[in-house]
Order: sequence, then C-alpha cells, then structure tokens
Amino acid sequence: MKTIKFKLIAFLVLIALVSISCSNDDDNSSQEPQTIVSVAKTNSNLSSLVAALDKAGLTATLNSSGSYTVFAPTNTAFAAFLSAKGYANLDAVPVPALKEILLNHVLSTKVKSTEISTGYVKTLAKGSASTSNTISMYLEKGTSVDINGGKNNGGATVTTADIEASNGVIHIVDGVIGLPTIVNHAIANKNFTTLVAALTYNSASGFVGTLSGTTNSPFTVFAPTNAAFTAFLTETEFSGLAAIPANVLETTLKYHVVVGANVQSSALTNGQVVSTFAGQNFTVGLTGGPKITDASGRVSNIIATDVQCSNGIIHVIDKVLLPVF
Repeated sequence: MKTIKFKLIAFLVLIALVSISCSNDDDNSSQEPQTIVSVAKTNSNLSSLVAALDKAGLTATLNSSGSYTVFAPTNTAFAAFLSAKGYANLDAVPVPALKEILLNHVLSTKVKSTEISTGYVKTLAKGSASTSNTISMYLEKGTSVDINGGKNNGGATVTTADIEASNGVIHIVDGVIGLPTIVNHAIANKNFTTLVAALTYNSASGFVGTLSGTTNSPFTVFAPTNAAFTAFLTETEFSGLAAIPANVLETTLKYHVVVGANVQSSALTNGQVVSTFAGQNFTVGLTGGPKITDASGRVSNIIATDVQCSNGIIHVIDKVLLPVF
C-alpha cells in the first residue's frame, strides 16, 4: 500500500515538473526578440515611424533577417518635421523623399550604445550628389549621443538606447534626421569650428548659402581642421580671421572647393590637376599617402576621405591650401 502511495506521489510530482517546464517554454517563446518593425509597433510613441516605414515600402526590409541599427524618431519628432517642412501630414510627403529620409536613420550593422564612438558612419540613404556613395552620419559620443550636431543642425539626440530586436537594435531619438549638407556636416564636427567661422565671417560672400544648397552642386570640399587653421595663421602672421583681408579669405576658401563634381577618393589619381572654385589649380599626389600640392608649393595631407553629404563630399586636410595672390 505504501509502495502504491509513493508511486502516486512521484507520478504527481513528475506531472507538476512537466507542467512547469512547458510553462517556462511558453514564457521563453513569448519573450523571444521580435523584428525592429514588430518592436516599434509595440511602442505607442513610434506609431508615426511605423506608418512612415509602411508608406515608404521599407517595412519588409526592417522585418527581414539582418543586422540593423535604427535611430527611431518619436511621434513628436515627426510632427515637428512635418510642420517645419510645410507638410499637412505624412501622406503629403513624396514617397521617394520619405524613403531617403528614413534610410538616413538606418545603419547596415548593429551598433549598441557601448559600441558608439565619435566619428562618421554610413547610413543607407543616398542624396542627389552621388548614386553610389551613401550619406555619412556624424556621431558625437558624450554624456549622450548627438547625431549630425543635434536638432538645431538638422540632426537629433538619442533619448533611449539599446532596444533589442531580432534583427538589430533601436535607439529612440528626439528629431527626424535630415539629409546633411556640407555645411551641416561642417557644423556637426567640432574639428571644423574655425572653418565654419571662416565660412560665416563675411556673410556677403554667400558661402554658407552656396554650400548649403544645390546651385553649382555637387561640391567637393577639402576641409582644413582647426589645427590646420591655427598653423596657417602662424605661418601667414595674421592675428586671426579678422586680420585677413576679405578678398584673401574669400579666395582662400574658394580654393578648397571644386564645383560640379562629387569626387570620391577612389577617383583621385597621382599627378591629377584639380581646378577649383577660385580659378586656380592644385595637384594631387598619392605617393606615400594622398596629398595636395597647392599653387604656393606647400603640401597638405588628406587625412580623412569620403564624408558624403546630400550636395557633395568632404575630404579632410591637415594644412590650409594657399593660392597665389
């Protein structure tokens, strides 16, 4: 009798364990990661993003297997974007434009917040300047992550990071990230503050308007760093931008710009003579690394390349180019 009772108890315990195991399996299956779109659908603050992805035909992409990073604007961010651009609602945004704007929020690799560092990454968007080189995004890692200089520069800031999905990760942002112009990218990177000051010093020159627009675009800009400008001022013995004659500053800035061409680094050749917006040439050299010999015989190294903007491309140089006066 005791044996039968013991076997009955053991049987009931076994049933209970099996039930608990099945229950745990059900819980685990319900907690399996969902795709980026599925996760976004569960967040009421991302309903505008979900609607935009559907309108642009990108839902299938972000539902597919892969490894993406999506900087996801909130409903408030979309509302501000529509108002600023003069659209009555999301349906009023042309599909091709909406698609590129959305792709400008997507990276083709999964990047968690701990993996973000200050610098350039590539989005999936394409501007009008290039059909092959996708738009660059500048990430500034500090106490938070600013994208393309933040909302005041057409970018955004990450407000909630690392929402996991089966095919990547979502970082919620406070703005819709516009396709950055050359000026947007220059403003976003703190290594270009002197260049931005030079471009805006004489408002009558119209440089900011030119490099923000599409007239005479695409542009190729060889952008000197802050250190390059400091060395330039020492070399030329000007006490600062204010001491440089207006015509000298204007010609010097134009000497760093090529109009009507989006020249990627792969298109640069050894001994190539480049005609600039200033009407003077410089020569490209590739021996020992890419460099430029200016009209004054000075050599500047090209230290970073192919920062793609919506209206052109930026290559970074370590010395200000000096035309002949």
